[in-house]
Amino acid sequence: MRVSYSPGYYATIPNEHIFPMKKFKGLHSYLLNKRILSESDIVEPSMVDESNLITAHTQRYVKAILNGTLERKEERRMGLPWTQSLAVRSRLAVQGTLNAGLMALQDGIAGNLAGGTHHAMPDLGEGFCVFNDVAVAIKVLQQSKWVNKVMVIDCDVHQGNGTAHIFADDPSVFTFSVHGAKNYPFKKPPSDLDVGLPDKTGDSEYHKALIGALDSILNDFEPDLVYYLGGIDPLETDHFGRLSLTLKGLRERERIVIETITQKDYPLVLLLSGGYAPTLEETVIAHSQMYEVAKEMGF
Repeated sequence: MRVSYSPGYYATIPNEHIFPMKKFKGLHSYLLNKRILSESDIVEPSMVDESNLITAHTQRYVKAILNGTLERKEERRMGLPWTQSLAVRSRLAVQGTLNAGLMALQDGIAGNLAGGTHHAMPDLGEGFCVFNDVAVAIKVLQQSKWVNKVMVIDCDVHQGNGTAHIFADDPSVFTFSVHGAKNYPFKKPPSDLDVGLPDKTGDSEYHKALIGALDSILNDFEPDLVYYLGGIDPLETDHFGRLSLTLKGLRERERIVIETITQKDYPLVLLLSGGYAPTLEETVIAHSQMYEVAKEMGF
């Protein structure tokens, strides 16, 4: 299975910042050391073109990120301090998600060892999300006629408000989000299907809700490509999650999604999205499970 990764996915932020920026390098090393991936599976992206970014974002906002001219209130809302390395990593990660879509169309499944920055809106970043990589990738692939219909399966504990907003009036993109009902963002633009779960939802209840929703969606919508945002923040140990999945339950979630989509022969892209486990090691291990499951299934 081919995946996108660049050492440039790391951006300089304060050591005390809650965002686990070191997880990208850590996951890359872990997957190679455990022989889940090999060096030949890694495809390094270049920085996405500005012209591609403005398919989903305003030119003003793109320029502000590239040139470091965000207003202070915009930077606070984004949740990350602007640096040149942050602008670079954001462009690399978007191209990584775009490349992963192309690789999935060729191979059946592919991934990006980053991505899933689903809170970014057309004219602003929020929730540690700078650019909406999935939205940009979908729009570029559609414009290039690689795909027509695309599905987004978002299992991050936080609803994918940016993605829902960008594709609100686009019937060619089906957005599905299963998330904590009372969690951030507190204003949730409607996805095509939202499943809001109560605090403390455990493994069995989560899996039942996910399976039921996927069965319903796939009876009516046949995508050319599926993007899966496998956020690990539904874990009971997560700093912000408020749900109660175990690590075993999270692994089963990955199996449900990957098996359901690939058995129907829909090309699938795996993305990290969010996760704030107590330690970097726990974060990396949790994120690695989707790739372990994919490998166990023969990909």
